[in-house]
Amino acid sequence: MLVLFETPAGFALFKVLDEGKLSKVEDLWKEFSNSDTARKVVKLKAFDKFDNTADALEATTKIIDGSTTKSLRKFLKTHCEGEKLAVADSKLGNAIKEKLKIDCVHNNGVMELMRGVRSQLEELIGGLGSQDLAPMSLGLSHSLSRYKLKFSPDKVDTMVVHAIGVLDDLDKELNRLAMSLREIYGWHFPELAKIVNDNVVYAKAVKLMGFRENAAKLDFSEILPEEVEEEVKEAAKISMGSEMDEYDMANIMELCNRALSLAEYRPQLYDYLKSRMNAVAPNLTALVGELVGARLIAHAGSLMNLAKQAGSTVQILGAEKALFRALKTKHATPKYGLIYHASLVGQAAPKLKGKISRSLAAKAALAIRCDALGDGGQDNSVGLENRLKLEARLRSLKGEELGRSAGSVKGKPKIEVYDKDRKKGTYNPSTDAVLEQTPKSVGEETVEMKTKIDEEAPATEEKKALSLDEKKKKKKSKDVEATEVTNGDADGNKKEKKKAAEAGQTDAVEDGVKKKSKRKRPSELEEEATETESHTSKRKKKNQVKE
Repeated sequence: MLVLFETPAGFALFKVLDEGKLSKVEDLWKEFSNSDTARKVVKLKAFDKFDNTADALEATTKIIDGSTTKSLRKFLKTHCEGEKLAVADSKLGNAIKEKLKIDCVHNNGVMELMRGVRSQLEELIGGLGSQDLAPMSLGLSHSLSRYKLKFSPDKVDTMVVHAIGVLDDLDKELNRLAMSLREIYGWHFPELAKIVNDNVVYAKAVKLMGFRENAAKLDFSEILPEEVEEEVKEAAKISMGSEMDEYDMANIMELCNRALSLAEYRPQLYDYLKSRMNAVAPNLTALVGELVGARLIAHAGSLMNLAKQAGSTVQILGAEKALFRALKTKHATPKYGLIYHASLVGQAAPKLKGKISRSLAAKAALAIRCDALGDGGQDNSVGLENRLKLEARLRSLKGEELGRSAGSVKGKPKIEVYDKDRKKGTYNPSTDAVLEQTPKSVGEETVEMKTKIDEEAPATEEKKALSLDEKKKKKKSKDVEATEVTNGDADGNKKEKKKAAEAGQTDAVEDGVKKKSKRKRPSELEEEATETESHTSKRKKKNQVKE
């Protein structure tokens, strides 16, 4: 069995003299207590020295990533034929086994063996002293640290984070200085604030003019248009502002100089940010622009942290307060955050901003990962391709909205039937039935109208008379029916009253019968029955007579 051991000076291959001692892992460290016992366990077979620090860094980084270099493969091919190889990393062992077909071993015994070899490395490798090994290990460690940090002037996103922060602070400071200048100089010349709206132009005009009395003598052609210049001069003659001394004016001049110096520095800072963004994240810049991309990176902390975020997180990045407030109050969550200021979202209609921001965030997440994890020196082809797709998506969404507004309920536009004959001009006049009439004079037309009116007049009078007679007959028939109905109702009411009276008498008789404690005689019962029969017969006769 052979042991592959990595040193800052190169790769070393040790031959294991007694493999049985590897089974006793707990007692293996005792074999490396001194150099004599260590030489009885392992023996140096071959050593491959690095040519320079670059080769050492390349070999070390490859081993860390679990792969091999060309020099290491040649070294192992020449010295490891038909032998097992003990390695310190299982990934490296798998790579060697796949490419070189060499059986590799990695277990606790091998790790303890590596530890013993490291403790007696200077004694086991002849000609390698501590005075040579120490500077080699220090130089390699520094090189490896730089590689892990991936230090590259084109991939420094920290400068982007600071640049966008300075740019935002600069805008706030410019606005604050401009408002202070307008407020202070407004006491002396208040009309100028209404005439000149731009803050930088206002500061330049104040610096050139000073006191308002000097406006008539000065030339503002380099700063203001001719119309505005004349208006400023006329307003200065009739201004209602208060007077100001030299000391106060000197303070205003100093304020103008500060504001103008910051205004001159801002384009330079923006150009620097633009160049850094094109170098650090070209695909993201092509999709959302320099400012929005820089703000996304600054909000996430770095480009790598932003690359770890999902598309849904990129979409609402910057709207965390609104998101948690919506979740707490159980309202609708926000649809966009910092990505709202992208040009593609600004072009969309208010109803489509949510859809296009979701699509843009998904494409931006892919572009960010290409920028963060892709190889150096890449272009912005991914970002430009995705931008074209998003523009096509935006046009299709706008087309759907136009179809829904102009078409039917289902969103399909109404299409008129195409008529070939109409387009060719072959019109069939025989389908129209139009009577030819001779033109008449105005006098004849008036005579005809009068005769028609005279003929129609008696007919209309007869119709009116007939309609009146019919109305009278209808009224009489309705009155007769109403009287009959009222008489019938009266007779019916009388009958109902009599029936109620008879029912009351019978109830009273029954109550009297119940109240009597003694029973009636059968003779008395017969007399009562005959009386009731006579009464009922009389009533029937009366009713028949009335009918």
